[in-house]
Amino acid sequence: MIVLNAIFPIFILLLLGSLLKHFGITNKIFLKTADKLVYFIFFPAMLFWKIGSSAPDKGVSVDLCAASILAVVIVYLLSLLFIRWFHIPGFQAGSFSQACYRFNTYIGMAIVMTTLGESGIRYFGILIGFAIPIINVLAVGTLIWHSNKKKSLGQNIMYLLKALIFNPLILGCVAGIVFSRFQLSFAVFIDNTFRLMTSVTMPLALISIGGSLTLAGLKQNIKLSFLAAGLKLLILPVIGCLLLKSFFITGVPFKAGMIFFALPTSTAIYVLSAQLDSDTQMASAAIMLSTLLSFVSLSAVLLI
Repeated sequence: MIVLNAIFPIFILLLLGSLLKHFGITNKIFLKTADKLVYFIFFPAMLFWKIGSSAPDKGVSVDLCAASILAVVIVYLLSLLFIRWFHIPGFQAGSFSQACYRFNTYIGMAIVMTTLGESGIRYFGILIGFAIPIINVLAVGTLIWHSNKKKSLGQNIMYLLKALIFNPLILGCVAGIVFSRFQLSFAVFIDNTFRLMTSVTMPLALISIGGSLTLAGLKQNIKLSFLAAGLKLLILPVIGCLLLKSFFITGVPFKAGMIFFALPTSTAIYVLSAQLDSDTQMASAAIMLSTLLSFVSLSAVLLI
């Protein structure tokens, strides 16, 4: 029942998004607009509101972030070894590496909201606020290193800084943490405004993700996609669990961390691969397969 109640609604909305696109009720323009609304407005507002309205913890978030980011870095290094061991060409290397450790923020928040409630949202929000900048550095650095179109050092640094400084999810998390630290509170009308704004966030995000999923390139990239999914959905949760226990993290923070590790790869890897001249078909295949297989990894984590 835990798995059914927590995961079934998420995948139903993903399926709904796919069906709406298939029958022409939504289209690429709608999906791009919906994605922009969620990414730039609704999701940052939700992170700010949820984190800002909760009480500060006593250092648990720091340990959770340290253990989780260390696990991501370990899997990132493993992805680089796999690129060398399996002779993955440079054109696919950046997309493959991203698929091994990047996570789908929207699906993660939806699962956390369903299973852990308000306290879980705070821990997960702070975790992704710290993880996103580091993951962006790893992803952009690897894509630039393997790109056939070399840019100047200044161009690469500017691209990376823009990806970090102007990331709305990071800004929402940071603003929420600052607001919470000052122990401020939202006026009732402001609280109600955020409540209305954020009520649309997760359904719209999941429908947008479902509509963007495609089977394009899956047959040609099935081996690399399975390899990336194995690192993302099996190796990362195992390493992450060991590190969380070694940091003596328990309770809601432990559960939030495990959900973080078991998430499918981010749909953002397609966009970043396109911008930095990597294999978009491989990225698309990895996203599709990882999303389907994450039903198993998330179910296992919730049952454990």
